[in-house]
Amino acid sequence: MVDRSTWLKERRKMAEYRYDAIFSRDYDEKYGRIDPTHRQFVKKLLSLSPAGCTVLDAACGTGKYWSMIRDGGRSVVGTDQSSEMLKLAAKKHPGVPTAKIGLQEMTYTDEFFAIMCVDAMENVPPEDWALVLGNFARALKSGGYLYFTVEVAEESEIQEAYRRAREMGLPVVRGEYAHHGGYHYYPRPQQVERWVAQSGLEIVEKSVGDGYLHYLVRKD
Repeated sequence: MVDRSTWLKERRKMAEYRYDAIFSRDYDEKYGRIDPTHRQFVKKLLSLSPAGCTVLDAACGTGKYWSMIRDGGRSVVGTDQSSEMLKLAAKKHPGVPTAKIGLQEMTYTDEFFAIMCVDAMENVPPEDWALVLGNFARALKSGGYLYFTVEVAEESEIQEAYRRAREMGLPVVRGEYAHHGGYHYYPRPQQVERWVAQSGLEIVEKSVGDGYLHYLVRKD
C-alpha cells in the first residue's frame, strides 16, 4: 500500500492541477450560482463584521462572493492555491488583493474581523483540519467571526467509497472519497466540532442546507 503521507501530498498536487487545468475553464458557468443557505450565512457574517472592515475569503476560487462582500460595504482579500482561479477572480474584480496561499500555509495573525472558507474544507484531509482551523483562529481578531462549510454525503456512499478505495490499495481512512481519482473528505459533525473547540473557537450557529453543513464560529 502507498505511504499515506506521500499519497496525501500527491492528492493535494492533483487538486491544484485539476483546478488550474480543468475546473477553471468553466467554473462560473457550472458553479457560479450562490445557493440560498450560503447566501444567508454570508449575509450573517457581514452583518456581524464592522462596516468598512476587510474580509478574508480563503480558498476564494473565482471570487463568486466578492460582489456580496463589496456591496455590503466591506473590502475583501482572496487567497487560493490555484493560480488560474485567482486570475479569473482578479479579472472579475480588478484591484482586489489576492495571494496564492493554501489553507495549510496561511500565516495571518490578528488581521481580520471576518473570514469565510466556503465549499473548500472537503479538500482538507483529517491530518490538516486542526492546523487549518488554528490558522483561521490566529488570523481572526478578538471578537471576529469565521464562516465555513462542510460537504455532506450519505453514510452508505461514504462506506462504499471507503470499500472501493481500500480494494484499490489506497491508504484512505473513513470519510475519504478518493477512488474516482480526486479527493474529498467528509468528517462527522462531532469531529468537526471537536476540532473547532480545540482551536479555541466557539460555535455561534450551525445549519444544514444545499449539500453542506454551515458553521458560524467566533473568536473570543
